[in-house]
Amino acid sequence: MIRPLAFAMTIAPLCAFAASGLSETPPTPTETTIQCEDGMIYDTETKICKPIQQDSRIETERAYKLVRELAYHDRHEDAQMILATMDQSDDRVLTYLGFTHRKMGNGDAAMAFYQKALASNPGNLLARSYMGQFFVESGQVELAQAQLTEINARGGRESWPAKSLRWAIASGRGASY
Repeated sequence: MIRPLAFAMTIAPLCAFAASGLSETPPTPTETTIQCEDGMIYDTETKICKPIQQDSRIETERAYKLVRELAYHDRHEDAQMILATMDQSDDRVLTYLGFTHRKMGNGDAAMAFYQKALASNPGNLLARSYMGQFFVESGQVELAQAQLTEINARGGRESWPAKSLRWAIASGRGASY
């Protein structure tokens, strides 16, 4: 018999994995990207699109899912507005800030955020992958390869961060999520 606490402890990391961006499955579109215009997110309580507010209080894991979904749909500024409402010292927030800045062409800002994320959590494989993808996009493949080596050394050889970085090195392009 599985006890509820044991089950919760088993499933919680899997839920965090999916929301964290470590899944190789593209994010599923929600009402936010299906119905809402730029600068808006779907409010599940009122069932309408509302402006993203700097002081909005979105539950943390939903916020990460929204950020990932918005970034996948090239709504990087909207993703940044949500990230601005979150804990700015969280390495996942820093990683996504780096990602969105990179996708918007702000390479220096992206690199600064990736470095802050890795200073906070050297085991952040997604930050290493995105940093490596930045290196690929800027023609520094040897530095990208060094990040892939580090991901592999940290046990991430078959993870989405490793797979997406290997693809980026092979193709010369970064991933969309």
